[in-house]
Amino acid sequence: MPDPGSSRPTHPGLPPEASARATRAVRTIVRPIERFLRVQAASGIVLLVMTTIALAWANSPWKESYKALWHTPLSFGLGPWVFSRDLHFWINDGLMVVFFFVVGLEIRREMHGGELSDLRRAALPVIAALGGMVAPALVYLALNYTPENRSGWGVPMATDIAFAVGVLALLGKRVAPSLRVLLLALAVIDDIGAILVIALFYSSGVQGSGLAIALAGVALVLLLQRIGVRRPLAYLAPGLVVWAGFLISGVHPTIAGVVLGLLTPARSWFSEEVFEGAATEAIERFRRATAEHPHGHGHEILQPLSQLNLARREAVPPVVRLEAALNPWVAYGIMPLFALANAGVTVGAVRLDGPSIPLAAGIALGLLLGKPVGIVAASLLAVRLRVCVLPAGLNVRGLLVVGIVAGIGFTMALFIAQLAFTDPVRLDVAKLAVLVGSGAAGLVTLAAGSLLLRTGPASDEPTASQ
Repeated sequence: MPDPGSSRPTHPGLPPEASARATRAVRTIVRPIERFLRVQAASGIVLLVMTTIALAWANSPWKESYKALWHTPLSFGLGPWVFSRDLHFWINDGLMVVFFFVVGLEIRREMHGGELSDLRRAALPVIAALGGMVAPALVYLALNYTPENRSGWGVPMATDIAFAVGVLALLGKRVAPSLRVLLLALAVIDDIGAILVIALFYSSGVQGSGLAIALAGVALVLLLQRIGVRRPLAYLAPGLVVWAGFLISGVHPTIAGVVLGLLTPARSWFSEEVFEGAATEAIERFRRATAEHPHGHGHEILQPLSQLNLARREAVPPVVRLEAALNPWVAYGIMPLFALANAGVTVGAVRLDGPSIPLAAGIALGLLLGKPVGIVAASLLAVRLRVCVLPAGLNVRGLLVVGIVAGIGFTMALFIAQLAFTDPVRLDVAKLAVLVGSGAAGLVTLAAGSLLLRTGPASDEPTASQ
């Protein structure tokens, strides 16, 4: 019990036994996660709307205009150097680089101070994610052993965090914070697995000249960091070099976004004490300048304002600052545009016969059954072997809900389907299977969450670790 007679000053918003420094540290970690989850939940709604529009458009009397739009050529160049591709390329291989850059930032942040920074904390989501990637691939390959369909094994491996968080948001207070954090960490590791799969299995023959260009771009990034360049725009040119190098090499160019995200510094320049000192000095200089010129402010206030802006900017790690700045653009712009460009399947033209049946079944069942079976089985085995424990507030029923909602593949699944199938007939079947499997996983999550999760405090039911 705290000493009632203690004269230790307390923070007005905290109880006397609480530490203001510890509270600030926890809020620093938790707030980005909360903000990220809020953005992703709202993004899931936007994605659903754009998917509906794409499907309606592709099955309307104006379906030919839908197809023609994405084949509109766009060219960029200077003088004799012109680079021309259709709109579909610029969305899938251009704008999606920004999506993958944000994924790289998330991975970098989690490795520095999140769930992936501590081996024991990372054990459960890592093992769960591995189970959730291997099982769907095995389900798919069990049904698709022919050479024509075999390349689609990577499609049901991925989880769409935006849709998944959006579905969990519909369950309200039934979802414990530990369940949300596990899903977020699992999705990050799932993204790492998907990135490796794309780089290793869905890239064409690698050309050394392209990799040399990409490495030159990476070297430029490291050089700018070494000489202390902190402005993000300064890294745009070397980032384009990395992207072009991967494109030439045959490695999918979106991997450039991940590489650049992982290279982003995860530590702030200004510590808390340095920020307070610099901000206080800038404010004092601003007050003196305004006092000396009470009837108008000129150039004399620009320097203290610039100093204050520098302190504000550099008190936040670049990886957090960039993720916060780009996440809304990705969530509400790039991902919905990707959905509009890729989710439009003309259902009447899809032929579900012959080899198309196991292809569709493999993807849909991989998402709907493979994901939860792999995640739950791998997690419970790891707990039984004492490799890890389930976090407080998360029991077996909650783990099952995480496994089911992870079966919502959508964005990454559609992206891998584009790489896996060059045949438009198989691609349309794969897209439809992704939409059906993801939609079914979302509906089953709502039903299972309503039945298995209780509102209020976590259940007293023993966890698998007890």
